[in-house]
This record gives sequence, C-alpha cells and structure tokens, in this order.
Amino acid sequence: MNTLKNHSKQLTWLMGLLLTGFIAGCGSDGGGTTQPGTASVSMTDAPACGFEAVNVTVSKVRVHQSESATDTAAGWTDITVNPPRKINLLDLNDPTQPNFALESLGETPLEAGHYTQLRLVLDRNTGQSLANSVVLENTTSEIALVTPSAVQSGIKLIHQFDVGSGQRVDLLLDFDACKSIVKTGNGKYILKPVIKVIPFVLNGIEGFVDKTLPNVSVSAQVNGDIVRATVLNTVTGKFFLAHLPAGTGVKYDVVITADDHATAVISGVPVPTTTSITAVSTSGAPIPVVTPPTLEASATHSISGTVTLNPAIDDETVIVAAKQALNGGPTVTVKSAVATVMDAALPIGDYGYNLTLPIDAPSLGPYATPLPIVFTKQPASVAGQYTIQVSATGYVTKSSLAPVDISGGDAPSQDFTLMP
Repeated sequence: MNTLKNHSKQLTWLMGLLLTGFIAGCGSDGGGTTQPGTASVSMTDAPACGFEAVNVTVSKVRVHQSESATDTAAGWTDITVNPPRKINLLDLNDPTQPNFALESLGETPLEAGHYTQLRLVLDRNTGQSLANSVVLENTTSEIALVTPSAVQSGIKLIHQFDVGSGQRVDLLLDFDACKSIVKTGNGKYILKPVIKVIPFVLNGIEGFVDKTLPNVSVSAQVNGDIVRATVLNTVTGKFFLAHLPAGTGVKYDVVITADDHATAVISGVPVPTTTSITAVSTSGAPIPVVTPPTLEASATHSISGTVTLNPAIDDETVIVAAKQALNGGPTVTVKSAVATVMDAALPIGDYGYNLTLPIDAPSLGPYATPLPIVFTKQPASVAGQYTIQVSATGYVTKSSLAPVDISGGDAPSQDFTLMP
C-alpha cells in the first residue's frame, strides 16, 4: 500500500496505460510467399494522482488497416483477453520491477501490411460489478469510473505502422491515467482517455534517491513539459524513467520532488540512442549525495483558485501546473494536478485546484560524469516563486502574468478563464 500511496502523489502522473503491440522479427521464408506477422500486447502505466488504485478491465485490443474504420466495419483483427482482465494501473508504475512494469495481454497472428488504427476495448460496469473504478487516496472502497459511449465501443488510436511478412512488431500505447480521469465535485469520476504511442525499446534515465524521503516523484522534462514520470522502488530507492524519445543532442531535465522538501533538478541529461540508459546517481551514492541543500526539508504553502472554461463544459480534463524558473538553468514543472469540477450548484465550466509547494529554494546540478552530480542551491530570489500554467484540450493555454510568491503564505484566488 505504501507503494500505491507513492504512486498517487506524482506530478503527472504521469499516472499511463501501455499496450505492446508488434516488434520486428524474422523475414519471409525466401520462397516468395507472404506469411502473417505476430501481434503481442502488454500494459504499463505512469503514476496517477490522488488515487490508491485506478482499475480498468480490458477485454480486447483491435487492429485495422483503415483509420476511418468504424467499430462495426469488416477487417478488424482482435487480440482477445479471455476472460477480461481487471488491472490496477498503479501496480504497473515502477519500471525497476523484474517485468519492467509490463503485463502481457496475449498475442495473435496479423496479416502483413500497413495498419493505421488501434482500439482498446474495456468492459462495462454492470450492476454491482465495477469493471472500471478508482479508489481514493487513504481509502479502500471502489468508486465507479464512468466510461462514456465513445469509450465503450473501443478507445480509438490513430497510429501508422507496417507489419512485414513473418515479422513481429511492438508498439507501446501510454494511457495517462492522471490526465484521463475527470473528477467532479459530487464524487463522480469520468474516464476521458489520454493515450499516446511511445517507444517500446527499453532506454531512459535511471538513478537512486534516498528511500527514506516521503512520496518521491521523478520526472524527465523538456522545456518544463513532463515527458515521463515515475516513482521510486520503495525497497531499493531506484527509479527508472523508461521509453524516452532519444537522439543526438536530446537532453532532459530530471526533476525530483518529495513531500515537505525542496526540489532538486539535474539539467541536460542525455539519452543519445533508443537503447541508451543514462545513470544520474548510484546505489552507493543516492540523491541527496551530500548534506543539504539538496532535497532539504522545506515548509510549504499552497496556490489555489478556479479555472473557468468558456464555452462551459463539465467533463473536460483541466491540467494545472506550477512551474519554477531556475537561475542559470531551465524552467521546470514542480507539481501538476487535474482540476476538480466544482459543485453542480455553481455555473458549469468551473474547476477548482489547490497545489501545495515548497517555499525553500530548489537545488540545481548540471549533468556531468563521472558521478556524483554536484548540486548548488538556487538564490533566495527563486525561492517560493511559481508560474501557474493552465491547459485543457480545445482551449488556449494560459499562464500567470508574473510569478506567484508563496514565500510569505498561501496564494488563493489565482483564477483563470480559458477560451478556444
């Protein structure tokens, strides 16, 4: 349960669902005949925020060559999960586990050709049986996760890939649980899936953090946008930010947060290839590798307010992020959360948020080898200064005009109105 609690308090949550469907294997038989390929399916997830459990029941994955094919069209190839499997996504957050946080759902032959559409099909909630549900933080009771009709026919994913004769191909579909759950003020939870395709080949950034720190979150960011987030292995203190886009010149800022502690940032971490695994700390010298200032204890204050969508809608996913600009370094997201739909008695389109943040200055350590990374505490002018950014699908993203200063206390009434 402690691991699940760690999962529930991450930035992005990244909480995500992963389907593995299809990796290059052998070629044709040399005689000119075309052989079917093979499709395999697995699942994984990134951290989700505010939950002890996020349960989905997968019944099948469907594949089609046409991106415009409806769910009743001919030509679908199904990977059927029999019986349908109820999976707590938060059990699949930690890639340091022996199975790299993947759960196999099966495989099926797939004719050679070009494919453009995938659908993830979930079972429906029926009567007292909750196929899809959430369990709130520090509770044990399941609450129904409502799946709209568009989800019930299969979550549609457009992604092009080729299957050669006799080949096996893998795709990873990342289901971001945090951004996929709309919370209402009256206790209703609606599934609005946010899924993207990410590389299947294992690469990324790994390291170790002092496992005695509370609720540690680690994320890989580019220009303050979270690409991947994860949690610590609570036994070893290891983290692994897996499946990152890679390339020469590709660099990430690794952001480490813990409850009631100042933030630590490692800037410019390279991931040069699709098989590169870059270490930023070791088990013998976990972060913090020195005494403070790295991840030192910090008092906290909160930033809160209301986000209004115009035109109004009450089933959108509104993301609120607190960003901090480092002196001589990058701007990073320290915390993000999904805003909650406010009570139905209020006008529709209003969402509330509350972010608790450290007021002490963060520490910055440029990536360098050999390890360990050398961190330096940021100047006092950075401490407690956050820019709030608010976004929702179909609306123009907005940010506070100036940093919000919480060094002297909470900052309520930080309100925003988003328009298309």
